[in-house]
Amino acid sequence: MTKIEKVLYTGKIHTTGGRDGVARSDDVQLDLHLSPPGGGKPGTNPEQLFAAGWSACFIGALGLAAGKRKVPLPADTAVDAEVDLGVTDGAYLLQARLEVSLPGLDPELAHALIAEAHQTCPYSKATRGNIAVELTLA
Repeated sequence: MTKIEKVLYTGKIHTTGGRDGVARSDDVQLDLHLSPPGGGKPGTNPEQLFAAGWSACFIGALGLAAGKRKVPLPADTAVDAEVDLGVTDGAYLLQARLEVSLPGLDPELAHALIAEAHQTCPYSKATRGNIAVELTLA
C-alpha cells in the first residue's frame, strides 16, 4: 500500500444515526439528512454521496489528463455516476458505472483521457480490484 507523503486536504464529517441520521462537516458546508435508499424519506444516502464525490474527482482527473496533452477539456464535460448497493451470498457489495461526456472531442482521444483519468483519480484507485466498475463514453 502506498502511503501519503503530504496531506493536501482532510474532509471531516460527523455522522450520527447511520442511514437514518445526519451528516455534518466540521466547517458546516455540508449539513444533510441521511435516509436509506428507496426509503421514501427526505435525505440522501451514502451511495449518492459516493457517486457525487467520485464523479467530481474524476472530472478533475480528466482535466489533468487533458492538460498533459495540452488539450482543453470541454466546458460541458460531465460524468454520470451510478453506484449500486447489492447483495451476493448474504454479503453487501457495491458496483459502479461512470458514463463520461466529453462533447466535441475525438472518440479515440476521449477514451484515452478516460483511461488515464481512471488511473489517476483517487476514488478509482481506492476501488480498483475491490468493486466492479464500468467506464463508458457518452
